[in-house]
Amino acid sequence: MKIGFIGCGNMAGAIINGLISSATAEGKDINVFDINENAMYALKEQHGCNICKDEEDTAERSNVLFLAVKPNVIGSVIGKISKAASRNDCLIISIAAGKDIEFLKSNASNPLKIVRVMPNINAKAGEAISAYCANENVTEEDKKTVEALLQSFGKYIALDEKFFPVFGVIGGCSPAFAYMFIDALARAAVKNGMNKKDALMISAQAVYGSAKMILESDKHPFELIDNVCSPGGTTIEGVLSLQEDGFEAAVHNAVNKAVEKDKRL
Repeated sequence: MKIGFIGCGNMAGAIINGLISSATAEGKDINVFDINENAMYALKEQHGCNICKDEEDTAERSNVLFLAVKPNVIGSVIGKISKAASRNDCLIISIAAGKDIEFLKSNASNPLKIVRVMPNINAKAGEAISAYCANENVTEEDKKTVEALLQSFGKYIALDEKFFPVFGVIGGCSPAFAYMFIDALARAAVKNGMNKKDALMISAQAVYGSAKMILESDKHPFELIDNVCSPGGTTIEGVLSLQEDGFEAAVHNAVNKAVEKDKRL
């Protein structure tokens, strides 16, 4: 299977890294194109990917084609690759935020097999969470292909497209929120005398382990919180301080603001 990428930015690089690290694909099986030649040749040098001359060439040479371009140009890219992708029976996977399947179909000159995917940057570490939905031309076999690709760099969920705006935030934006939380923990530790390297390692591992506990436990997060909070102890003191300072409200506001922005894209 030949896998193409139009757009060679951070997310494309993360997905390619995940595909290769998991042995789902080799560099020689991956075709790339970007108007930024430096980005293309960086992937060629790092992974041995094949350079394509333009969008149409990438579609011609690929069985599966990731469109990893900005939302404001995805429409024109769909138009450029429609005929070649249709001739090649190419499975199109768009990762453009805010652009639904109906928009993608409306910009295609030919009927296409279109899958909309929302991944996150943690694909680079093989720990992404991705959501996908598909149009009526996508077969069950195509969906299995999509799931195999997504599983190579993390976990996935098939999701009704109406939930994509909120998924794009709690799945796509949230790594940045988590990085901020980890860094804030580490900086607080530095303030109390610990060196930053040790503080970052401890904070990151604590958050990683906490996420694993939620995924592998049948307990509600607040039950897990209660298990950590001893009467009159340090944890409950910190939890109450976070609540008093509006921790939960700040998170809700961040999610709501980002969802609103997604809808305006």
